[in-house]
Amino acid sequence: MPIQYRLAGLVCGVYLSLQAESLVSTPQALVHATLAGFDGDKHAGVTRLSDGRTPKYPRGVSIRNDRQVSLMSVEELEQIAQTLALPKIEAEWLGANMLLRGIPNLSRLPPSTRLYFSGGASLVVTSENRPCIHPGRVIAAQYDGQGLVNRSLAEEFVRAAQGRRGLVACVERPGIIRAGETVEVEVPELKAYSPV
Repeated sequence: MPIQYRLAGLVCGVYLSLQAESLVSTPQALVHATLAGFDGDKHAGVTRLSDGRTPKYPRGVSIRNDRQVSLMSVEELEQIAQTLALPKIEAEWLGANMLLRGIPNLSRLPPSTRLYFSGGASLVVTSENRPCIHPGRVIAAQYDGQGLVNRSLAEEFVRAAQGRRGLVACVERPGIIRAGETVEVEVPELKAYSPV
């Protein structure tokens, strides 16, 4: 596939979602990327159960897991925080598996974009990660008791995070990914589709 853009960025953090009942992820020094996702992460697996994102299937049917890894951008988190008039939003509050810096408009990268990490692992973008109220509730809990009681941060987050919530991806080549690694991004040349 022809490449339209080559970009470079930095891995600022890697995280694992370890608790089934919690959205919040935990910072790690490194993660082991396998063909099933990040080893030990609750979203890892070759398959996953269908949910509200896959309305053509009954809920709970086993389907291919195209949401193994959640990617977020330092710059987009700063934009969301600024829109919400908050001092900061941490990637782990949103359940991120990876925080990247230096990739313009990360959430707008198209499917089939590939991320090649300096340690040898690679990911393939499958889709944009659409915002929902659940991360907004986590953010609200972080600021509970700090004068924000009259705000509905859960709903405000959904609006503020449109086009900035990051991406989901699958592991294409296994390996270890460390915080501090560089990443090369290859954005494919895409053709606009029309049925006529």
